[in-house]
Amino acid sequence: MNRRIILSGFGGQGVLSLGKNLAEAGLEEGREVSWVPAYGPEMRGGTANCSVIISDNRIGSPLIEHPTELIVMNRPSLIKFEPLVKTGGLVFVDSSTISDKVQREDLHAFYIPCDSIAKELGNGKAANIVMLGAFVKATGIVKLETIEHIMHEIFTGAKARFIPVNLEALKRGADCVTHTPLSY
Repeated sequence: MNRRIILSGFGGQGVLSLGKNLAEAGLEEGREVSWVPAYGPEMRGGTANCSVIISDNRIGSPLIEHPTELIVMNRPSLIKFEPLVKTGGLVFVDSSTISDKVQREDLHAFYIPCDSIAKELGNGKAANIVMLGAFVKATGIVKLETIEHIMHEIFTGAKARFIPVNLEALKRGADCVTHTPLSY
């Protein structure tokens, strides 16, 4: 396995923490990982993206020119990164905030209503976790149980009250994917 993922959206949408959770899960499952965040000029509302590599082999460089998967939480990210995705790659789109469709016919697209589901759960900030659930279910890159375990490590003390809503967001995202993990 050598998965090269770009995750992108506005600052404040949680794309960096989504990527970090994914990298930590890969590490916990014994894989080689890299996580490289990039911020725009503003933290909240500006652009934010990160690159995550999860591999069974050593990672030579954390830079990604042609991702195997792309997760986008806003329209500018879809426009910017879709052309870079490897042929046959997967694109995950928050369909609650992006009405555009993936233009390339050589890609597999998943439209997940992340923002809508998060708001139904009463926590609009959980949209990234909805996307994480869908991504993990569709790709099988890590186990959902590993993500659940990591959430229990992240949300401790006073933050432990966020565990139930995040676990439900993860489940609801996974429920949006109705087939077995894709491989290529």
